[in-house]
Amino acid sequence: MKLLFLNGPNLNLLGKREPGIYGKTTLAEIETTVCQRAGELGVAVDFRQSNSEGELVTWIQQAVGEFGAVVLNAGAYTHTSIALRDAISATGIPTVEIHLSNIHAREEFRHHSMIAAVCRGQICGFGPHSYVLGLEAALSLIKPAA
Repeated sequence: MKLLFLNGPNLNLLGKREPGIYGKTTLAEIETTVCQRAGELGVAVDFRQSNSEGELVTWIQQAVGEFGAVVLNAGAYTHTSIALRDAISATGIPTVEIHLSNIHAREEFRHHSMIAAVCRGQICGFGPHSYVLGLEAALSLIKPAA
């Protein structure tokens, strides 16, 4: 069983970018934590980041049949990308939307997610732990309850 973690624009700058909002943890450190937890849960993860909307769309399309679910931090594309929304909808792959910060407690333009309606759920505001929660949520979507 495999899960795909996709990270959008500027997430490669975590640890340096606005640490008061996003914290000091790097994306590589988050990936290490997620991989450790995934190992404990017996699931493999593929962790990717792109600043390109088109590349994220392609990865979502290619996930079908290879991954059980997608965990997506679309970054700023959350609020603007109909293309990501359409890719999630078209593929039907279970997708969990995650964010480090609480997007609903930030600037007004961040309150609306273009992808939320086609995702199975949204996790936000727990910093790097949002990724672990996303892992566990995605796994619950594809693994029958014991």
